[in-house]
Amino acid sequence: MQTILVFIELVIAVALIIFVLLQRSEGGALGIGGGGGMGGLFSPRGAADTLTRTTAILAVLFFLTCVALNILALHGRKEGSILDVPATSQAPVTAPKPAAPASTPAPDGPQVPKPQ
Repeated sequence: MQTILVFIELVIAVALIIFVLLQRSEGGALGIGGGGGMGGLFSPRGAADTLTRTTAILAVLFFLTCVALNILALHGRKEGSILDVPATSQAPVTAPKPAAPASTPAPDGPQVPKPQ
């Protein structure tokens, strides 16, 4: 069931992207469909209304499939809170300290040759 919902969600997402790109922008002919010519099936205003309505429907379907996938993911999960569990009185585990490196004499300064 989850696989089917994920597939449906991907199809809806691709369709939503396509329909958003087909719409005319407010600034002019920036969408894929180009300018508002009269050569299409719908009038420019009717096509805009149809694309807007289709985009809204696809957005609602996308939202509903997301909610359905979340409900399926939470199904069978144990209900509870971390606040319901009593605190344990164990001391925190600390990592052991690394062994000290072998002591080597520290240089006094840079090794510069002395003039003769």
